[in-house]
This record gives sequence, structure tokens and C-alpha cells, in this order.
Amino acid sequence: MLVDSHCHLDFPDLAAERDAVVQRARDAGIVRMVTISTKVKQFDEIRAIAAAYDEIFCSVGTHPHHADTELDVTCDDLVRLAEGDEVVAIGEAGLDYFYDKAPRDAQAEGFRRHIDAARRTGLPLVIHARDADADMTQILTDETGKGAFPFVLHCFSSGRRLAETGIELGGYVSFSGILTFKNSQDIRDIAKDMPADRILVETDAPYLAPPPHRGKRNEPAYVVNTAQVLADTRGVTLDAIGETTTENFYRLFSKVPRHDG
Repeated sequence: MLVDSHCHLDFPDLAAERDAVVQRARDAGIVRMVTISTKVKQFDEIRAIAAAYDEIFCSVGTHPHHADTELDVTCDDLVRLAEGDEVVAIGEAGLDYFYDKAPRDAQAEGFRRHIDAARRTGLPLVIHARDADADMTQILTDETGKGAFPFVLHCFSSGRRLAETGIELGGYVSFSGILTFKNSQDIRDIAKDMPADRILVETDAPYLAPPPHRGKRNEPAYVVNTAQVLADTRGVTLDAIGETTTENFYRLFSKVPRHDG
């Protein structure tokens, strides 16, 4: 029993066979999936996917790659769009200095707007952070000082200080297929030390497939492979990591109804 807390079922690689992808996830014991918004202007498509499957929910927000193209999306807009039963999170939003596809000031402005929406709705903010540890730490600290908000550092690939700051500020850390890669020992070391009640697993599908699917398209069913590595890293069983991460998911994504059985 596992949850894929972050995937992109609207992306073409998965959309072409979405029913089969969802069925394989069910067969693998994945009881909940959250398909994540990257552009508010395409939110209707995201929401329709969530509405079509009982175990799928969605977020609403703008990825930092597109921050400068959606600065006209207000906090009020995000709050209004988040009212539907299928919308359980804000984002993904944040800072990406690796690709730098949007100006950094636009990324920061959009990020703070999403934080405000998370604070107002009580929904968790799904945070994208890449090569921006110092600014991310500063913004999270500043904004928490204005009022706490729930959040998860998704697809964690940053440094230990950011992970520890996130935990100190009340956030969660989510691990993707990156955890399983040979050159990711530093991420495994961080994952080993995180409090058990603050860790999640995800795929970020269609990206970052874990072994034995490395180099292929990722999909929600493969979260099992990442969860197994997380379990091995922490010295527990796969069943235990499934129980822990699923309970953590329901605590953070509190709008999601619990599954039966």
C-alpha cells in the first residue's frame, strides 16, 4: 500500500495510455495519486483527470519554469480554483536556478504568491527547489515568520541544510527515483536521517524512473521501487515504509479521503 504524491498524468508520455497506467498503479498497490499542475492556464485538463478516477487528485499552480508567463494569476485565483473536492494542494511552485527558464525575480514573486494561497487555504504547497538552496531557505524562513503554512519539498535533490530547515519549519520531504541512482548517496544519507513522520515518496512521472526501469518513461506503479530503496536506506521493511509514507501523506494532504481497506 503506497501513494504516489507527485506525478504528471497530463504529460503526453502518460496521457496516451492513461487508463493502462492507472490500472498498473492499482495492481502495484498504489492507493492514491496526485497529478500536479504546472500551468494554471491548463488547470481544466488537470482537474478533468482527477475527476475521472476515484484514486487521483490534483493540485493547482504554476511551475517556476513558467512563472513569468502566469504572474497575472492572483492568489485569489489560486484560492478560488482550489475549492473543488479534487484539488488537494497548491503548486508546484518554487525556484529553479538550474534551468533558469524564468527570471529569478518572477520565480520568487510567483513562489510567494503560492505560499500565500497555501496559507489561506490550508492546503499543502508542493515546492520545486533546484540549485536554489540559499534563496529557498530564506524565503521559507521569511514566509513562515508571517504565518505557518503546510508544504512539501518535492523530488528532493538539494542539500542537507534545506532539508533540515524544511523539517524545522513544519514541512515534509519527498523522495523520488533520484534516491535510487548510484550517484545519489548524499540524498540517501539525508533520507536516512529525516524524521519518520515527515517523509513521502513520489515518482515525478514521467521523469526519473528508478531501476530496473532507469532510462525509460516513469509511471506511478514504479513508486514501489523508490519506496524499497527508502526502506533499505532506513533499515525497515517495504511494508513499514508504505505504512509510514501513506500515513504521512494523509496527514499532509488532509483534504484527500482515506482509501477503503
